[in-house]
Order: sequence, then C-alpha cells, then structure tokens
Amino acid sequence: MATGTHIRTFFEGTWHDGDLSVMKAADHGAWLGTTVFDGARLFDGLAPDLEAHCARINRSAQALMITPTVDTETMVATVREGLAAYPREAAVYIRPMYWALEGDDLGVVPRANATGFAISLEQIPMASPEAASSLTRTRFRRPVLEDNVVNAKAGCLYPNNARMLAEARSKGFGNALVADAMGNVAESATANVFMVRDGEVFTPIPNGTFLAGITRARHMKNMRDDGIRVHERVLGFDDFHAADEIFLSGNMMKVTPIRAFDETTYEVGGNGNPVTQRVREMYWDWAASERR
Repeated sequence: MATGTHIRTFFEGTWHDGDLSVMKAADHGAWLGTTVFDGARLFDGLAPDLEAHCARINRSAQALMITPTVDTETMVATVREGLAAYPREAAVYIRPMYWALEGDDLGVVPRANATGFAISLEQIPMASPEAASSLTRTRFRRPVLEDNVVNAKAGCLYPNNARMLAEARSKGFGNALVADAMGNVAESATANVFMVRDGEVFTPIPNGTFLAGITRARHMKNMRDDGIRVHERVLGFDDFHAADEIFLSGNMMKVTPIRAFDETTYEVGGNGNPVTQRVREMYWDWAASERR
C-alpha cells in the first residue's frame, strides 16, 4: 500500500500514471534485498537539493554493488518531467530507486550491469510548522559498516529502523533516539538529530554508523551563515536531556521540533524553541532560491 496519493511511476523510459508494478519475483532485489533509493521533495513549486539527492542514489548503488545506470543530470531532468504533471501547490515525495536484477552463480552477489530503475512520485503533505514529535530510547542500535551497508541509503537497513519506531510507538512516543554500537547518540529512527544548548547547536559527529543527510548539511550551512555556532560532537543521552531544544532533520519534513525525550519536556512554539523556528525559516528562505 502506498504512503501517498496521485502516484506517478517512471519505468523503462516512460512515465505512467499510478503505482506501477516494476519488480519480478525472481529479481535479486525482491528476494535478497538489494535495493537502494533516495528521497527529495517538491513543495511550493520548489525542489531543493534535487541534484544532490539524485547523485547520492548512484553512490548508494555502488556501495551495494549495484551498477547505477542513470547519470545525475538525466535523472534530474526525468524527475522534473514527471513533476510537471502536478499543480504548483502540490507537495510531492520524489523517490528514485535501483535494484539488482540478477546474481552471480550462487545468486548472492549482484551481477554487474543488471540493474532495475524506477522513479516513484507521491503526493504527501508537508508537516505544519507547529507539528512536533517526541523521542524515547530504544534497545535497538545503528549497525556499523562491518555489519551492514550503512554507507548507502539501502532498503535492507529499514527493518531495523522499523523495529526502533515500533518500540517507540508502543511506549507512546513518536520516534526513537538511537545509539550507535558504542552507546553514543547517532540519530533518530528516521532522521538526523540536533540539540540546542545556550544558543549553540550540537549534532552527533558522523562516525560511519549513519548517513549524514543532505538536509542536515543544508541546515548546518544555513545556521553557520546566520552566525549560529554549530558543533559536531560525540553526544550521549544525558546531553539531550540537558538540551534547551531538540529538532530532527530529514528530507521528508525538513524540520521536526521535539516536545519530549522520555521524561524531559521542551517548550515548542511561541518563544520556546527560537533556534528550531529559525532553522525552519532559513531553510524555506534558502529553498526559494531553487526552482523546479
């Protein structure tokens, strides 16, 4: 079942209306999980960092030993062609995808130059500025490169994220704050994380256990250009309990304020989280410089 509505699918050189079937039962990606994807957004007639997202899926494919078949420029042009069918006010999730079609003699290693490709466009609303979430700890952790392909945006990583999210929801929280293998905070189950203390911003330093996101990097540049001090540090859960503000950073919703982390609560809205509000404002102002 699709997440959004008004779906369009690009497959085998053509745009189709609707959620098209693109993968066969014997495809390597179907039974061995060799799939990668990326996500970008269309909102207010803007598709910020679209080129960066299209470039990243090709890096993800290579990390998963899948041969990428579409160069970044062509992929961007194809996405823009598909987006032209939506009204300007539509909020669309843009998801290019690769998967391996064949394996080697044992079936396990993806065969070179045997790659499926599709793009899925789905209308999914952007969250309102007031929409906030909550965090709790989870017993599940982020893997390391020796365990899994953490250097790719790979579908096979997401069952672990789903366990984290399901556990958090079973405890009455919206998301999970997740540790790496060493017990330090890595990110949430679905997005990168920032905390604010005394007007300065801190975020976990990339250590190879999570993807340091494109939107994360954009926020960091915007904040530094605005004179806000931003630090990439090793952070523990106690640091987040002591924070003045926490917000999540991800492509889907860009900025998500956090109102609680377990028993610790944070003021959201009004004058309660000024840095988070400023980050959102700066992102939308910057996005206006990019066009479809």
